[in-house]
Amino acid sequence: MPRWAILLVSAVVITLLVLAVGGGGQAATNEISYNEFLDRLDAGEFSKIEYNNATFEIKATTKDDPPEVLQTFSLREIPEAVQADFRASGAEIVPKTNTGNVFTNTILPLFLPLGFIILFFWWISKRQQNQMGGIMSVGRSKAKTYTTERPGTTFDDVAGYAGVKREITEVVDFLKHPNKFGEIGARIPKGVLLVGPPGTGKTLIARAVAGEAGVPFMSVTGSDFMEMFVGVGASRVRDLFAEARKMGRAIIFIDEIDSIGRKRGGGIGGGHDEREQTLNQMLAEMDGFEATEGIVMMAATNRPDILDPALLRPGRFDRQVVVPLPELDDRKAILEVHTKHKKMSDDVDLAVIARGTPGMSGADLANLVNEAALFAVRNGKAKIYSESFDQARDRVLIGIERESMVRSPEELERTAYHEAGHALCAAALETHDPVHKVTIIPTGMALGVTMTLPEGDRHKLEQQEAEERIIMALGGRNAEKIVFGEVSSGASDDLRQATGMARRMVTEWGMSDAIGPMSLNDNGPVFLGDGATSREYSERTAELIDTETRKILMEMERRCAELLDTKRGALNLIARSLLEHETVSGAECDRLIALAENNPAAASIEPETLETPTSSAGGGEEFSSPSMADKSTDS
Repeated sequence: MPRWAILLVSAVVITLLVLAVGGGGQAATNEISYNEFLDRLDAGEFSKIEYNNATFEIKATTKDDPPEVLQTFSLREIPEAVQADFRASGAEIVPKTNTGNVFTNTILPLFLPLGFIILFFWWISKRQQNQMGGIMSVGRSKAKTYTTERPGTTFDDVAGYAGVKREITEVVDFLKHPNKFGEIGARIPKGVLLVGPPGTGKTLIARAVAGEAGVPFMSVTGSDFMEMFVGVGASRVRDLFAEARKMGRAIIFIDEIDSIGRKRGGGIGGGHDEREQTLNQMLAEMDGFEATEGIVMMAATNRPDILDPALLRPGRFDRQVVVPLPELDDRKAILEVHTKHKKMSDDVDLAVIARGTPGMSGADLANLVNEAALFAVRNGKAKIYSESFDQARDRVLIGIERESMVRSPEELERTAYHEAGHALCAAALETHDPVHKVTIIPTGMALGVTMTLPEGDRHKLEQQEAEERIIMALGGRNAEKIVFGEVSSGASDDLRQATGMARRMVTEWGMSDAIGPMSLNDNGPVFLGDGATSREYSERTAELIDTETRKILMEMERRCAELLDTKRGALNLIARSLLEHETVSGAECDRLIALAENNPAAASIEPETLETPTSSAGGGEEFSSPSMADKSTDS
């Protein structure tokens, strides 16, 4: 029920209770017998007598000071003799007929049913209006409007991305001072397309532009234009632009515009399907207003390659602003924003966390901070410590630990040598990222994990680095082959990574002499950051690609086996330390490798005499994110 209806019902109930309990404030009444009443009547003790014809109740007020009200009930009819005594007593006689309360006896019974009937018909009418309104307003825009009266988002709320802010500042200047641009004949772009991977804050940046400019911000998603009725999308586009024109200066933001801006001609029904009609209407509306009107279109997508060319031509979305994954300084600023209102320990260094999280978007960093807070609560901590961030990193990247999983000693030993092979290759190779942590605790879907720490952000990959990543991926398989004389299914994920890297070296990066400087993957990425597979070459070239890929893999396996065979002592030490402690830090791996090189006989020493400290689940002193995490899994 609405609030006003509850208040109305409460008021009616209280009024009825007050009327029912009315009569307060009168003198207290004492009930006496009819005989006693007659005796005292004869004695002349009453100054006033009230008689009710309906209830036969008699109320007699005494002459005492203070007066006392006595109550009794007569016979059905008072005898004539008693009535004569009434008159003879000298008391005031007040006959009374019980007609009841006018409101409760007359008005309420009349209007209460009428009121319920009126409320019922009002409720039916309201439902019909809502249903008809839903049908009639199906073509209206679903955009949410954020006016300047609400607390707005500004560029100060957007951490990092200084380059993006500089590029988009002129849109803010135009909305604030349109005359300055008009005086010299400058034309501001009608549409700004924000392009970037998911979670990089494209919507937040668009809202910050509206907050900085102090203009209304109309936000809508591309899917809001589509309905089951034909023509609804086009109608909503018209209504959206009509509302924006009423506001004067405004920003129209369309999130995930690729849902309606896909290239035309590929849908069912040729150029007459609902999506294409919506896109045609949007193109017409963008041509229908001038840049001097003060309306700026902004849109966001992570799939710019599938947008219709007419949408990107000059005069429409003619400016593209790339919102990339945050760099080191940007990640630090984003972490500062998300940790501002959280209780942080003094041992947390956000610069170290930012350095160890390359490739994470703003949404990923926000989730990382939240997971760290959850781990702090689970561990009974009053603050978020560096250890909490380390646990959160492992949870986000590789999953939760499955310590309850039961494995045989033989399987544990094979897993230990498998992970030791990965760790030894990563530590011994020249350009590979240093080892951060090695564990044989089942994590996620993996039986063991080897994590490496990047020393900084990377934007390209040298051929030597690509080859050494393949060697590191094949380290577990070759370690099993050297120690046990056979391989297992635990290297399935390693082979997938190595094969993918070798194939990209051949088809995309021109690192094969047989293929030469030729790109055999013409299509751009479907999603930013994810490569697409294409087949625009002959069967002979495909066979050559397979040959070159296999050649690279076989060569890298040979180099990997040679490296492990040369450092067999270090392999044994790392594997034994893993069997004893389950988790070994990168610094400990380096110490064991140095120990094996300086003392070849150490490979035969029992684990307890190596003075190897027990590594924590996090491993190491610094928080980091792996540039490559090997996962040994079952097939």
